[in-house]
Amino acid sequence: MKISLCSLCAPLCLCGESTRRRVHHRDTESAQSFTEEALASTLIAALLILGSATFSFAQNQTKRNDRPQPANSTSTQREENKKPADPTRYSYEFTQPQFVIRHILIEHDALGRGKISFERKGEDTPIVEPIELSTSALGRIFGLWAELHFLDSNENYQASKNFAHLGTYKVGMDDGKRHRIAEFNWSDNKQAWSLANEYRRVSDQAILIFEIKLAREMQPLNAPQLMKVKETYLLLVDLSHPNQLLPLLKDLRTDEHIPLIARNHADRLLKKIEK
Repeated sequence: MKISLCSLCAPLCLCGESTRRRVHHRDTESAQSFTEEALASTLIAALLILGSATFSFAQNQTKRNDRPQPANSTSTQREENKKPADPTRYSYEFTQPQFVIRHILIEHDALGRGKISFERKGEDTPIVEPIELSTSALGRIFGLWAELHFLDSNENYQASKNFAHLGTYKVGMDDGKRHRIAEFNWSDNKQAWSLANEYRRVSDQAILIFEIKLAREMQPLNAPQLMKVKETYLLLVDLSHPNQLLPLLKDLRTDEHIPLIARNHADRLLKKIEK
């Protein structure tokens, strides 16, 4: 039970004590009130300081537990994402109206992805298929383009001898700013002739794969002959990248829609490539 000092002194006040004492009593209550308010303020300030210290400690602990992040990792990644893709386009074209495959056109980008279109003699509608050059083939082809300094050169690759009856080649490059096409049917320039041969191997492989798939679906009896053609290419090392044929050969050796001789031949070619 709370008893104030004035309550204790009330009888004295009623008995006629001087005003001085009454003032003294009021001052005593004011002093007590002031002391209680000061104590409460001090307690609140202490609680605020303690809370601030606890938050600061927790924040420091969080900072220490975080993994350090490289300062420039985000900016570097953004810069890499801003790099534009190589817009350069490459093309190869072969024409000889008297050949069974009278016209071939290959177009691809800097990643080796593109399409091949070819026309058979007596047919007006070209066959268009997607194409993707293997890493090894692309390395050889880009190496030859670089050696030619193709866009910086005006060299005529046509040899003094003319072999137009064997077909005409056109190789082209377009980097978005410059465009050039070179035409020849025979060349003494080693790099230019090798480039034409690399693209010829790419086209031979793509057309052979298309014909085998077509025979498998529409003319199974033609499969044995196509297996012989494929083996000839392999013996002559005249395909762009034989390993790209592995998935097709694995399917052929177990495909009961084609003759057994073709399945066995596919199995032998598969083992030969895998060696």
